[in-house]
Amino acid sequence: MRTRLGRECVYVPSCRFGLYVALRHWCPPGGRVLMSPVNDDVIFFVVLAAGLRPVQAPLNPLDASIDIDAVPDEVWGSVSAVLTTNLYGNPDPAPRLRQKCDALGIPLFEDGAHAIGSRAGDRPVGAWGEASVFSLSKHVGAKAGGMLSLADPGLREAVEKTCEGLLAPRRASAELAYLVRPYAEAAVRGLRLRRAAWAAVRLLGLADREEIRMPLRPDELALAAHQTPGLDAHHPWVRVDMHDYRLESGRLRLRRIGRKLDRLDEVLDACRQGTELLLSTPWAKPRDGHAIQPLFRVPLFVADRDAAMAALARQGIVVGYLYDPPLDDYAGAEFTDPSPAPGAARWFARHALPVDPRRAQAVIEVLERSGAQPVQAPGEEPGNKPTPEENPGTPTPGERPGNEPTPGGLGRSRG
Repeated sequence: MRTRLGRECVYVPSCRFGLYVALRHWCPPGGRVLMSPVNDDVIFFVVLAAGLRPVQAPLNPLDASIDIDAVPDEVWGSVSAVLTTNLYGNPDPAPRLRQKCDALGIPLFEDGAHAIGSRAGDRPVGAWGEASVFSLSKHVGAKAGGMLSLADPGLREAVEKTCEGLLAPRRASAELAYLVRPYAEAAVRGLRLRRAAWAAVRLLGLADREEIRMPLRPDELALAAHQTPGLDAHHPWVRVDMHDYRLESGRLRLRRIGRKLDRLDEVLDACRQGTELLLSTPWAKPRDGHAIQPLFRVPLFVADRDAAMAALARQGIVVGYLYDPPLDDYAGAEFTDPSPAPGAARWFARHALPVDPRRAQAVIEVLERSGAQPVQAPGEEPGNKPTPEENPGTPTPGERPGNEPTPGGLGRSRG
């Protein structure tokens, strides 16, 4: 990762843990962080745990990146940091955000959980901010591990000490569960027992969420706010979907993560092929520039997302990483400053259908057969893309198998 980014990197047990460390290092409690309302709720709770106030930004409806020009001057004057999302690997406008943050004298943080391999301007995502965080659970499917990269290599020692003070000691039971999990999941897939497995998880009370967003529990959250900054009070929210997020990694876990990371370039090459194909379909939105990205998930836009998801599910293609409703609608003004222009975020959250580019050909075939119709974005000029009926059976390289999110995991976290 140091070679990829040209920056010093520190291994952390999860992306969310790395983000918390970065926020605590640069942002005194009581500050305000401009962020995207189309983001995982776990990240929202990490910002709260750091003793900071989330401020929801207006978005570009085509890729859910921060719309810099739509942020009012009074909001810019009130925030003490900016946090990008790079949703699905679509980069936020980091070069302009860097200029804006420099002019205001505030730090820029990059959440690159979905964006290993993506580029913003002439640099990789993660090479613009004071700090950036990455998830190794995503592209390489390690289901653990993250990276915290630093613009100033002289901060490495201080950041490592901060991490050490926040880590929970490794547990043999957790390491064993991590090692066994891939084989258990393979058995469930092979025996086609996914529904039964999820029913058992729910019956045992082990399911963290039933809907896309986890339960807010506002009364408990209000009490937790009196105990910030600190992870302990917000642990019930921050741990969702990854209970080992702050656990010290054992040797065997690190070895498996390393083996997965060794395959990253192979995975990204497969993703580029699928992304290029998906961006040529009538459900994709026009993109500026020539880079083939996003590489983690490609958001397609359909008029009836529920029907499209059901059609895909019947073919064993499960859609995850949905972030609906936007965070300001989810949390309310008690816990966040709402976006001054929420319409684009609501539209994106309602219509985006994020699909794994390594399942591109299968996804296209299902959407064509189901008659899924593209939907026009707010302010978008009508395009000349063909309708699904006019573009059947687009030729593509052979389909590559992908890592599907598990059934029920619609709001899958950012690691």
